[in-house]
Amino acid sequence: MIKTITYLLFLFSFLATAQEKEKDKSLPKGNEAFAEKRYADAEADYRISQAKFSKKAVGSYNLGNSIYRQKQIAESKYHYAKAIQSAKTKTEKHRAFHNMGNCLFTEKEYGGAVEAYKNALRNNPNDEETRYNYALAKEYLKNNPPKKDDDKNKDKDQKKKDDQKEKNDDKKDDKDKKDNKDKQDDKKDGKNDKDNKDNKDNNQGKPQPQPGGISKERLQNLLDAVQNEEKKVQDKVNKQKVKANPNKPEKDW
Repeated sequence: MIKTITYLLFLFSFLATAQEKEKDKSLPKGNEAFAEKRYADAEADYRISQAKFSKKAVGSYNLGNSIYRQKQIAESKYHYAKAIQSAKTKTEKHRAFHNMGNCLFTEKEYGGAVEAYKNALRNNPNDEETRYNYALAKEYLKNNPPKKDDDKNKDKDQKKKDDQKEKNDDKKDDKDKKDNKDKQDDKKDGKNDKDNKDNKDNNQGKPQPQPGGISKERLQNLLDAVQNEEKKVQDKVNKQKVKANPNKPEKDW
């Protein structure tokens, strides 16, 4: 299968350019580089050719071939599509559709490959290589049917479920971590409570200081009693002074 595809790409590159040699000097240089498998050099010459003769299918077609050989399938499809749009003969359309089919087949787009080969056969129903690739693409498509819209929706729904499950798992992990932290904190608090309880138990049976406090009336009575005692003491002291120092009579002149 792959051998057939590469052979067609090589063959078509030269057949498609044979009539343009006299008008486009870049085209034969690109063909020479392509034959020597210098595909990057061929690409450069084909790009010059395409720029000068943008309305001709041959430049886009050959450019697509050189890029395909460098394994840049997506870009080569773009140039084959341009070649199909610019093609003016059935031969040009046949070759561009055929190689477009090769690209799609390589990308496992079997449904698109079948349509491309079918269009190629419409422009040249006698090409056995295209007919072979068409039959092969149909067989691959049968064994690898494209997913229906319902299946695609199911895949999308399943992906959403998987994403949501992953988010929920992350949240659960965060919650578990928080719960574990709270438990550890509770254990610490419990130890402190136990220490406090032990201290309370140890203090039982020991006399505890009672909060002091005297009523205002009781305090006034105490002050009055103190003052009375002080007055008595003072009076006693004064009496003793009088006895010790008697008054002298006035001098009689």
